[in-house]
Amino acid sequence: MYLGALEFDILLGDVHSLKEKRSIVKPVLAELHKFGVSAAETGEQDRHRRTILGVAIASSGVDYLNQVLDNCERSVARRPELELLTVRRRIFGPED
Repeated sequence: MYLGALEFDILLGDVHSLKEKRSIVKPVLAELHKFGVSAAETGEQDRHRRTILGVAIASSGVDYLNQVLDNCERSVARRPELELLTVRRRIFGPED
């Protein structure tokens, strides 16, 4: 079994409240869930212009896992309402 995780550090555009932030983050998380992953806001919940999103997936094959994580990363990167500052990827295998 392999476990994969992504951590997105994101700067939001013209956002002035936590309510506006939620209106941007919620659709991003919904789109990520369509890839069959677990996704959640995992950091910067109290700051209205920043967020950290976490994605996790388990798979029997590392190739499939990388394909899904690549799709998730592309999905977030192409959203015009946010700026992707960094992406951190981790993959854990049977040896870990």
